[in-house]
Amino acid sequence: MRNVARTSLVDAAIDELRREIARGVWPVGTKIPSESQLAQSLGMSRLSVREAVRVLAHAGLLHTRQGDGTYVTATDESKVALRRRLDTAAAMDIIDVRRGLDLVAARLAAGRRTEEDLTAMRRTLDRRDAAARAGDLDGFADADVDFHLLVADAAHNALLGDLYRSMSDALRDSVRDQEQAALTPDSSHDDLLRAIEDGDAARAVAVSVAILDQQERDL
Repeated sequence: MRNVARTSLVDAAIDELRREIARGVWPVGTKIPSESQLAQSLGMSRLSVREAVRVLAHAGLLHTRQGDGTYVTATDESKVALRRRLDTAAAMDIIDVRRGLDLVAARLAAGRRTEEDLTAMRRTLDRRDAAARAGDLDGFADADVDFHLLVADAAHNALLGDLYRSMSDALRDSVRDQEQAALTPDSSHDDLLRAIEDGDAARAVAVSVAILDQQERDL
């Protein structure tokens, strides 16, 4: 009976800590209270709190730094699981998934974009072009992914934007995998921006397909 009770306390602590993290009480990057403080707040032993923290660290929500404390690293376990899966995905698999997301994003963005969306995309393409001219692959990859995130944002579909952001690290790696081929000058992204600016959904989709086809060839 004692073992069952202890397990129930740990489960209760896990649920409460998970709830506080999800609510943003402790934002990502911040340190949570100490074991003793949490134990006092929750009305349970430090042992139960320690086990709850260990479980949430294994789930990817927390990270304990020896001698420093425990920090929030994520707010959603499903996103952590997806990120871990994406970290092991093949570059070609990433492109296949992007064919679904990019085409939807381009089509919707052409019909829903605002002037603010277009301005942000233009600035990001300028940053992307500058990085390409400088041979800065990391800067180029960051700007390239940011541009596609802005296209997804211009679709004004919150779920689409969240899905794209969950893939952002994998997308950067995918661009970096192309190495110098990624830095070769081309007008495809400017063409995509013009199609979105013109409200031409069919052309925006066609350009998105061409961009992914070229990335597939580069890989």
